[in-house]
Order: sequence, then structure tokens, then C-alpha cells
Amino acid sequence: MTELHLALLLRGPAHGYEVKQAYDRWFPDAKPLAFGQVYATLGRLVRDGLAEVVETRSEGGPERTVYAVTDAGRERLRAWLAEPAPPAVAGTEDVVRKTVVALRTSTPGRPARAVALEQRTAHLRRVRELQSHDPAADDVATRLARRYAVLHLDADLRWLDEAVEALDSPTPEEPR
Repeated sequence: MTELHLALLLRGPAHGYEVKQAYDRWFPDAKPLAFGQVYATLGRLVRDGLAEVVETRSEGGPERTVYAVTDAGRERLRAWLAEPAPPAVAGTEDVVRKTVVALRTSTPGRPARAVALEQRTAHLRRVRELQSHDPAADDVATRLARRYAVLHLDADLRWLDEAVEALDSPTPEEPR
């Protein structure tokens, strides 16, 4: 998240509220950035020399601290962009954890099959939400982010289908 804050500050000096608004515009389908997270990250960036406080404004309202990227911050962002993101680790997604936990705990009234089917329904609902937006109204970055989300949901749906199929098949009980 540090690098995202640096990228958002590259547009010019900004206070925390502006950073949060820009993030929410850049990633409209993601969970909105929490104010506490924004200010904590900006504080770490200043502490680490990646950003600096350039002014403090009042403008008739609450005091706002304005931040800007330093040369070290620009270099950090360049290095981050040059390094490929690591592939996701299998089994780290909540959908996998919940299904495995439901299977291994044999929770009465909440069989693993029901957990997988409910998750599948939630995934299908989210795919429909993402696809209901008019792609012509979005910029390229937003269209790409939405497409990424849909493809990931599609992969999860394929896995959920396999999980339901496996749960429907009679197999010997696994040791716990």
C-alpha cells in the first residue's frame, strides 16, 4: 500500500483526504481506503523519507497537512513498478479457507457443500455487478481492473464448481 500512496502523491502535493479520494477513484470496485490507513501510511512515508510535509493548511476548517513525494519516494515507486508482483499463494483466499474449514470441522447444519454453494452465489452476484457497468464510461485503467476482478472471480467459480463436485462424490473419510 505504501507504493500506492506514493503513486497518488505523484500527481502533486495532497492532504490525506485527497489521497483517499484519488485511491477510491482509481479503484472504484475495491474496498474504499480507510482514513486511518491513509494517515498511518503517510506518517510512515514521512518517517522513512519517502514523502515530506510541504505545508499545513487550515482554510477555515480542520487543519490539513499536505504531503509530497521525495526523490527517494520516486525511486522507491520506480523500483516497485520494475519488480513483478508475486503470484498469489494457493489457499490464501477466504473462499478456500472457509470451504476447507467447513469440510474439516463438519459443522452441523453448515456442511461444506452449502458453504461452497453460497459462496458461488455471492461470486456470481459480484460478477454481474462488475459486468453491469457501461465499459464505455470507464477509462482504460478502470476497465482493466474490472476485467482482472471478473477473471479472478471466474477462476474462483471454477474452483467452487470442482469443490461441490468433489463434496458430492463419496470418498473415504480423511484423518483430521
